[in-house]
Amino acid sequence: MKIWCCLCFTGEDEEEEEDNVKIMNEEDIFGNESLPEGNIANDEDDGVEVDVPLGLTVTGHERDEQLRLFEELLKKVRVGRLSWPPPATGTSRWSKGESSSATIAASVDSGTEDGRDSHHKRPKVHSDYDEYHFATTVSSNAGSSIASIGRDYNETQGSSETCYNTFTFNGSSDENTLDISCLRDNGGDESGTSKVEDLEVRMDLTDDLLHMVFSFLDHPNLCRAARVCRQWRAASAHEDFWRCLNFEERNISVEQFEDMCLRYPSATAVNITGAHLLAMKAVSLLRNLEVLTLGRGQLGDTFFQALADCSVLKRLNINDATLGNGIQEIPINHEKLLHLQLTKCRVMRVSVRCPLLETMSLKRSNMAQAVLNCPLLHDLDIGACHKLPDAAIRSAATSCPQLVSLDMSNCSCVSDETLREIALTCANLHILDASYCPNISLESVRLPMLTVLKLHSCEGITSASMVAISYSDMLEVLELDNCSLLASVSLDLPRLQNVRLVHCRKFSDLNLRSITLSSILVSNCSVLHRINITSNFLQKLSLQKQDSLTTLALQCQGLQEVDLTDCESLTNSICNVFSDGGGCPMLKSLILDNCESLTAVQFCSTPLISLSLVGCRAITALELTCPNLEKVCLDGCDHLERALFCPVGLRSLNLGICPKLNILSIEAPQMVSLELKGCGVLSEASIKCPLLTSLDASFCSQLTDDCLSATTASCQLIESLILMSCPSIGSDGLCALCWLPNLTLLDLSYTFLMNLQPVFESCLQLKVLKLQACKYLTDSSLEPLYKGGALPALQELDLSYGTLCQTAIEELLACCTHLTHVSLNGCVNMHDLNWGSGGGQHTDLPSMYVSSGASSPDNFQELSEQPNRLLQILNCVGCPNIRKVFIPPVARCFHLLSLNLSLSVNLREVDVACFNLCFLNLSNCCSLEILKLHCPRLTSLFLQSCNIDEEAVEVAISKCYLLETLDVRFCPKISSMSMVRLRAACPSLKRIFSSLSTS
Repeated sequence: MKIWCCLCFTGEDEEEEEDNVKIMNEEDIFGNESLPEGNIANDEDDGVEVDVPLGLTVTGHERDEQLRLFEELLKKVRVGRLSWPPPATGTSRWSKGESSSATIAASVDSGTEDGRDSHHKRPKVHSDYDEYHFATTVSSNAGSSIASIGRDYNETQGSSETCYNTFTFNGSSDENTLDISCLRDNGGDESGTSKVEDLEVRMDLTDDLLHMVFSFLDHPNLCRAARVCRQWRAASAHEDFWRCLNFEERNISVEQFEDMCLRYPSATAVNITGAHLLAMKAVSLLRNLEVLTLGRGQLGDTFFQALADCSVLKRLNINDATLGNGIQEIPINHEKLLHLQLTKCRVMRVSVRCPLLETMSLKRSNMAQAVLNCPLLHDLDIGACHKLPDAAIRSAATSCPQLVSLDMSNCSCVSDETLREIALTCANLHILDASYCPNISLESVRLPMLTVLKLHSCEGITSASMVAISYSDMLEVLELDNCSLLASVSLDLPRLQNVRLVHCRKFSDLNLRSITLSSILVSNCSVLHRINITSNFLQKLSLQKQDSLTTLALQCQGLQEVDLTDCESLTNSICNVFSDGGGCPMLKSLILDNCESLTAVQFCSTPLISLSLVGCRAITALELTCPNLEKVCLDGCDHLERALFCPVGLRSLNLGICPKLNILSIEAPQMVSLELKGCGVLSEASIKCPLLTSLDASFCSQLTDDCLSATTASCQLIESLILMSCPSIGSDGLCALCWLPNLTLLDLSYTFLMNLQPVFESCLQLKVLKLQACKYLTDSSLEPLYKGGALPALQELDLSYGTLCQTAIEELLACCTHLTHVSLNGCVNMHDLNWGSGGGQHTDLPSMYVSSGASSPDNFQELSEQPNRLLQILNCVGCPNIRKVFIPPVARCFHLLSLNLSLSVNLREVDVACFNLCFLNLSNCCSLEILKLHCPRLTSLFLQSCNIDEEAVEVAISKCYLLETLDVRFCPKISSMSMVRLRAACPSLKRIFSSLSTS
């Protein structure tokens, strides 16, 4: 919904002129520089302006922006449970703006007066607005007001709970309708020219609704809204919006401030910075002032004398100011003042007589004397008043018998005698901050009602001071950071909840007994060696980097997380603390990283879920009986020799990082993955994991057939079994594979196997078989594959670095047409790869290979009689004796996608015709001279370091219609100047890599 409205005013109203001047003055005060001065333009022609005697200009674009932002705000108010008024009977049409020379006149539906008098018959909005807006303006002074009309309004201010009740409207039932009437002159001609008389454009919004919407705007945006139309100007000037006058950081003159005070005499809060005269004006002109905030400048005696005339003043804040001439006594007398704040003020002596005063702050002021006569004061802050002597502090605090909170931090003169008198006088003292007071030791001080005690960097606090603290039975928070002489803490306080002990360099013993203790922070206490904690509410305990900690006793019924990282002195006895019956029955997470004194770890814990022993290099034995354990980290446990997990709830476990492990026992009903890769001395393993699907025992050179047989019998769901470099595995172990009906991946690379018959007989579902570097396999070892039809589901076969002869390889490739991935890398016995018929000439390609041309019927018959190969990937990397590769269409490699022949140094000729081949790698085939390609879908061709000339490459790629990447780097016969010819031969090329440049 977009609101179009022409804003144009006559200059005949002198009162309107005066209001505009006031608006401009307010804009000057609040920094409204974003709106230019001048005229208000028409919507339909942004370049035309209408001169108006207001001295204001709002272009069409700016007006659209204002209306758009206002519309967004209306929508948000609507979302906030606001219903829009239905259109009244006879509501006039929406009207668009016309050119600046046109006449816009009012038109009223015939026979009715409702449209003409609709401004006086608007529905009302029932709301407790005054109460709501005052709370909002006060809270906005603290920084939570809305900054701009363009931003999303926020209803989370300090007192901004919306007090609006149900809005009631009269009229039809049509909802969500906003009516804007632009009255037109019935006498206007068709050309759009008429008199500019009695021109009035207004938005048909109820005053109450507009009042509510404007309540979300700050003062600068109220000034902007006042420039839209008369109704908005009147609404924005309502005194409800100007109860809080915030001129902080504003350059305002005395005359401007006086004018604002006269315009809004009901203002209740003022924030000004600077001169004494502004403060005097505020005190003398604003009789309803409740909150006065002053800052930076000098306030004379007359101000404090006139302060009593503000009879309703409740809060006075003065910051960074000089009071009087700086060397005289300043009296502050007020009968109703509740809150007084004098921070960073320069004054010699201050006398406060306020019978109703509740809170007072003199923080960081340099006064030497403070006389208080405030019988109801309950919160006193004299922190960092360095010039206040001990006697003055004592006099000020003891004169306030109702004191509940006292902050005397950084008052270096405070003594124990002062604390004793305060304790006797202020029986209700609950909060005491005596941080950075070096002379206090709490000797003979008794504060039974104290709940919060902060003693940061108090050099006089020692172990003897704990006697005084133990009398504070109500204590909840205790902070003892940087108490350098504190050696031990022993407290039994029933309500203690929070304890801090940071950087206490002589602290060695902690004994806390508190049922309600919920938080404890102990850090950088280098000599701490003993901790004893009793609590029912403590859930998390972190004691990181306590190098000297040797003894830990816990009776914490609710403790769930413990972090003892870098506690290097902890011994094996710590295991008893966290096992069943050790005092932590709810423990779920335990971190013992880098506890290098642990050698034998044994946990028997039912609730434990996570255990971390990262970096515990001295551990040689680990025994875990934790049925709910789901995660264990053993990184860096290099010397672990014996590991028992019986039972555990682990789903996966990696022990490949424990190279010295020789005895392993696992009972894990939920485990699905186990990695033992690199456990080279593992000789005894008992694995009982009925759900195990993946087992990697690579490089377990001591693993025997008996161990493999026991494992397969107890873990019959294994699908992936990796036994690479397990030379102790023989035929007996392979026979045990019959227990694994779901086995699909078997890796027997780098073993000494000679007979694969047990594999062919037992692994009927096998899909992947890896036999890399199995040099003891004979040429007949794989005959069951290509002669007997063994392993019918096999898809991937890796025979890299084997010793099979050329005949066995050829028969395997010819007969096992169901294979999809074949790797023959480094096979020294493989010579030419020739899948064609005699003579090596191409048969005619079928139509799928070439875009045009006839094919022989005999060739089609020959092709149809042979089975299709399912081969997708063929790797023959580093085969030194291969010289020729010939794959014609008769080979029926319709599925071949990738062919890698790189590093075949003697390869001379490549002739490939594969319809779906996408990737061909001939890099480092330095003898390559002949290249013939009939691969219409080839996208990547790598010829790096080949001796082939550019003419052969040009001819080869001419039939690769989808080729995108060509790599001819380090090809001595191909220069960088040939790139143009190569691109011309294959227009689809996107990337050519050459030795001199990349194009």
